[in-house]
Amino acid sequence: RLLPLLLLLLPPLLLLGPALGQGLGQTRFICTSVPLDGDVCAASALGTGSAEELKGTVLQLRETVLQQKETIMNQKETIRELTAKLGRCESQSVLELPGEGKGRKGFSKNTMGDLSRPAAAETLSQLGQTLQSLKTRLENLEQFSRMNSSSQTNNLKDILQNKIDDLEKQVLSRVNSLEEGKLSPRNESEERGKIESTLTSLHQRISDLEKGQKDNRPPDRFQLTFPLRTNYMYAKVKKSLPEMYAFSICMWIKSSASPGMGTPFSYAVPGQANELVLIEWGNNPMEILINDKVAKLPFVINDGKWHHICVTWTTRDGVWEAYQDGTQTGNGENLAPYHPIKPQGVLVLGQEQDTLGGGFDATQAFVGELAHFNVWDRKLSPGEVYGLATCSSKALAGNVIAWAEANIDIYGGATKWTFEACRQLN
Repeated sequence: RLLPLLLLLLPPLLLLGPALGQGLGQTRFICTSVPLDGDVCAASALGTGSAEELKGTVLQLRETVLQQKETIMNQKETIRELTAKLGRCESQSVLELPGEGKGRKGFSKNTMGDLSRPAAAETLSQLGQTLQSLKTRLENLEQFSRMNSSSQTNNLKDILQNKIDDLEKQVLSRVNSLEEGKLSPRNESEERGKIESTLTSLHQRISDLEKGQKDNRPPDRFQLTFPLRTNYMYAKVKKSLPEMYAFSICMWIKSSASPGMGTPFSYAVPGQANELVLIEWGNNPMEILINDKVAKLPFVINDGKWHHICVTWTTRDGVWEAYQDGTQTGNGENLAPYHPIKPQGVLVLGQEQDTLGGGFDATQAFVGELAHFNVWDRKLSPGEVYGLATCSSKALAGNVIAWAEANIDIYGGATKWTFEACRQLN
């Protein structure tokens, strides 16, 4: 497969002359004449070296052409055929996620407003997966409507199905525009905004329709699902935190994301984006940040199973404790001692904030499921933590933030499902 591709690439590259040749460094182009009825593979093997060398040459050519894309586009007549051939090759290649940076704040941003073309294509792929998830939910609704023959439910289902079809057409159109190089960065941002706005609206309508199946569900019996590593999928707690001199934060969490499950929650206040953050980023262990001070937590939870975790802290000496599945697994001190948690901030689930209420980075996004996120303004006792981890009927709800559907807004395609972990334990 590599030899025909090289033969296609060589004629237009030779036409470019010295301008392109300068970017190729020490690369050499070797042409071997082959009779019409001759064996191309045999001739190539004799004249140009091993298949591995040819493969390396092709990869180097592709990288060089991509780096000089702006120059090539200015020479439209000469390079048009080459661009079309490279476009076909790129459409068959597998997109790679951006590499990891050296530090949590040192990573280059990948925001929705400033995407490179490979990252834009990756975002489109993620949108496609989200659409597929919504389709699955619609199929569940179809089964429900067949069991409960309601004309209104069927009509809503048809409307939503048409909406998904329209979204798929938008995504396909945008993919074609990207391949043909028609979209400027500004147009890309506008098109992406339209798609995500429609996606959020669609999700909300599906959620409203699903409520017909959940009327008897307790207000705290739900979980949030973040299926993709994006910088637009998150949940926001409607209440802020008060000034706190101690806290306990507990939740159920499930993830198999690697490397790092991301940021289950972040709390930012004016002037300090890292007032209170729980994050597992890259190959680092999970960390709790308070006013940018860090403690490493001994959690081992990214095995795709439900785990209950709690972190307690007091400002006096900065003493902290970590619990996993009802058992204390670590503790320490001197974590932001004598610094009270500031009030009037923004509490986000699923994303790490670099600015108040925003500045999300897809590489730090949480991927997995989360439920029963509760916050207290005091240190819980080991017995109280154990009761939460074992789903005791006497378990307390947070006196600062209590887990309830009415307290959570979701955005960007994050979904709500019925929480099953406690039912399985009981």
